[in-house]
This record gives sequence, structure tokens and C-alpha cells, in this order.
Amino acid sequence: MAKLSTCYFFTVEFGLCKEEYGLRVYGAGLLSSIGELKHALSGKAVIKEFDPEVTSKEECMITCFQKNYFYTNSFEEASQKLRDYAKSIARPFQVKYDDETESIKIISESRKWRKGERE
Repeated sequence: MAKLSTCYFFTVEFGLCKEEYGLRVYGAGLLSSIGELKHALSGKAVIKEFDPEVTSKEECMITCFQKNYFYTNSFEEASQKLRDYAKSIARPFQVKYDDETESIKIISESRKWRKGERE
């Protein structure tokens, strides 16, 4: 969870998107702080391409400006990278979203389930 939370922090909160005319900001933390926004785009911060394996090991700075920011080429790319990364994380269980209760259920590692199956 810590690794996924860190990836969330550096995308949804402090993410950048590379477009034809340069970097664009989409992270809520950047959009809500003019000081942080100026710092991110000042050239003093390091801007790296988003790689969940690398990003998940970064330190989230909550009392000062970030040292590093991460960009993707599109939101679709970021989403796919996060999905692939989440699948690669070993865990001793599987989870399933239950649309009736709008919650996530932990299911047995040995039990296989198919899309649309209900417990």
C-alpha cells in the first residue's frame, strides 16, 4: 500500500503531463500552491519520467517543496503503468470489487474467480 500511495502522491497530487508544447500540470497539490508550482517549473527541481518502480521509492515531502516531480506522456499511459505495476506487486491474497456493496473483498488466494462472478 505504501508504494501505491507514493505513486498516487506523485501523480494525482504532484503530477505533470508532457504535451506537444511542453509540460502541463495536473496534480492537485501543484495546482493549489503557487509556490510549489513555481518551484516545480523553476529548473531547481528534478523532473523525471514516471516509472512506478522508481517513483514508489521516492520520499514524499509534506513540509517543504518536492525534490523530484514526475511526468507522463498521457493520462492513459500513467493509468496503464499503474495497473501493470499494481499487478506486479506480490501479495498473499486476491481482491475483488463488489458492485452491490461498492466495496473491495479479500478472496482466498487459491480460489479463482471470473469477471462478473459474485460471492
